[in-house]
Amino acid sequence: MRKLLLVAISLLVFVSAAMAQSKVDTKWHCSKAATEYKLDVGDAPDHVYWIGQGTCEATSSDGDLKEKTGAYTEFHDQWKASMNFHGYFNSTTPDGDKVNYTYEGSASTEIGKPAKNKWKIVSGTGKNKGIKGSGGCAGKVNTDGTADWTCTGPYSMGMGK
Repeated sequence: MRKLLLVAISLLVFVSAAMAQSKVDTKWHCSKAATEYKLDVGDAPDHVYWIGQGTCEATSSDGDLKEKTGAYTEFHDQWKASMNFHGYFNSTTPDGDKVNYTYEGSASTEIGKPAKNKWKIVSGTGKNKGIKGSGGCAGKVNTDGTADWTCTGPYSMGMGK
C-alpha cells in the first residue's frame, strides 16, 4: 500500500510540474542603441569593446507570457569579423509587470548575418514574481542599426507568485 501511495504521489508531483511549464514566444523589433560607447582595446587591430542601451517593441507575443516592451543593456567584445555579447533585458507585460533576463551569445560583425543567444529569466515583479526559465533567441541586425529577434523557451512560476 505504501508503494502504491508513493507512486501515486510521485505521479501527481510529476504531472503538476509538467503542467506548470509555460512558453515564451515573442518577436522583438529593437531600436538602434540610444546610448552607446565604443572603445578600441589596443592589443590588436579591429579589437573593440562596445556597450549600449536601447529599447524594443514586441511585434508579436504568442506564448503564455505576453510581453509588450523591453529595454536592453549590452556589452560586445568584437574582434575582426566576430563578436561575443552579453547583457540584461527587462521586459514589461501589458499590465506593467516586469520580467528580467540575462543573455549571452555570438554573432558576425557583418550586418544582416544571423545571430543567436541563450537567455535565462532571473526575476520578475507583480504576477511574474518567482518566474524562472531559459531559452534562446535568433535574429539579425538590420542596415539601419535596428535588430529583429525571435525568442522562445519554457518558463515556470515559482513559489513567489
